[in-house]
Amino acid sequence: MSIEAWLAFVAASTILVMIPGPTVLLVVSYALGQGWRAALPTAIGVALGDFTAVTLSLLGVGALLATSATLFTVLKLAGAAYLIWLGIKLWRAGGSLQTEARTDRATSLAMVAHAWIVTALNPKGITFFVAFMPQFIDPKGDVLTQMLILGATFLVIAFANALAYGFLAARAGAMARNPSAISLFNKIGGSLLIGAGVAAATVRT
Repeated sequence: MSIEAWLAFVAASTILVMIPGPTVLLVVSYALGQGWRAALPTAIGVALGDFTAVTLSLLGVGALLATSATLFTVLKLAGAAYLIWLGIKLWRAGGSLQTEARTDRATSLAMVAHAWIVTALNPKGITFFVAFMPQFIDPKGDVLTQMLILGATFLVIAFANALAYGFLAARAGAMARNPSAISLFNKIGGSLLIGAGVAAATVRT
């Protein structure tokens, strides 16, 4: 894997995890209700959930690569189309972040478990790995090592993103739900995802 391919994966993963979905909304809701103390437990839960999704996804990608090179290529094209679809959806999402502060005084362990379950069962994460990770894997190289590097990279990014969202919501709750800021972020993120999808469909690693 080239450093360019890895950096492209980092950029695409960062954009994806920043998109407000079930995981981000859960982190924000805990932070709004319980303050900065909720940031670390929920971030740990997110990392554990993503680890579960990554493991299952990598097993599927590895099996597919071992079975058929043609199917692997089809999967890469499907991943590019998925990115473009996500970009269009994000562009049209507007500035709504539907979440409310959780007032129940959950323990740190309960927050970890809740974030773990929500993240592991989030189809966006699993779909991302199965459909998009092949874009950055060179079938002629050491596939297992490449998958481990990409998986570990994504976990670090997901943990950092959840932690940042938690602290931001705890310190600046109004800003975290500002419609104008969210709308601008969605349009920028959507444009970048569409561009990444087009690049993934035309560039070979």
